Amino acid sequence: MGHWLHENFVEPGKLPMLLALSAFVLTFGVTRMITRLIRAGKGPFRNVTPGGVHVHHVVPGVVLTVLGGFGAVASGREGVGASLCAVIFGVGAGLMLDEFAMILHMDDVYWTEQGRQSVEVVVLTAALVGLFLAGFSPLGVDELSDDEQQGRLSIVLTLVVNFAFVLIALFKGKVRMAVLGALIPFVALVGAVRLARPASPWAKRFYRNRHRARSRSVLRAYHHDRRWAGPRRRFQDLIGGAPDRVPLPTGKP
Repeated sequence: MGHWLHENFVEPGKLPMLLALSAFVLTFGVTRMITRLIRAGKGPFRNVTPGGVHVHHVVPGVVLTVLGGFGAVASGREGVGASLCAVIFGVGAGLMLDEFAMILHMDDVYWTEQGRQSVEVVVLTAALVGLFLAGFSPLGVDELSDDEQQGRLSIVLTLVVNFAFVLIALFKGKVRMAVLGALIPFVALVGAVRLARPASPWAKRFYRNRHRARSRSVLRAYHHDRRWAGPRRRFQDLIGGAPDRVPLPTGKP
């Protein structure tokens, strides 16, 4: 185990990234566990409210992220200092992205439907860092042959073409495929050639007078969301907890 760790992480200089990812995932998990206990009124944990002001954990998260980030830049990629800063950065990023939805909406939406965006961002971030650790280079440059690597023009052309696919996928409203396509070749290509989501800028621009394409886009998005909405909700509830249920308005007949 020690030889495998040294060969795959320590020697290539990936140990700080591994520590940062581990601290990030562990911090997110522990934070969600504590917030669930606070929400249920169990355990010794309580909200921090000095002077009646609720201090969200995004505040220490920002501080730790700044300290860890600047410390990592100053300490380099090796040594105890780099590993320590990586852990500090991972802890801070876990605390901060756990409340990503609150930062995005500028409102306390932690236990609402909008709060699910925090879980999505954390899972996506962990997946992307995991891909880097597994050896994937951005845009699949590591897939090029030795001859192609010697020609800078081929590398630049590969980057530009795949980056164009990433932009098209984003323009079509396929954010997840665009992000993954920046790391895994051809994923962004799939997102670029398929129909755009109906509310995307691409659909608004190019499907305005194409009624058939717009109808197909709406139908495909409906079937896709219907197929994956349930599993995605259960997965998000398992990781981050179910959001508060908003009571339906009751009016007089």
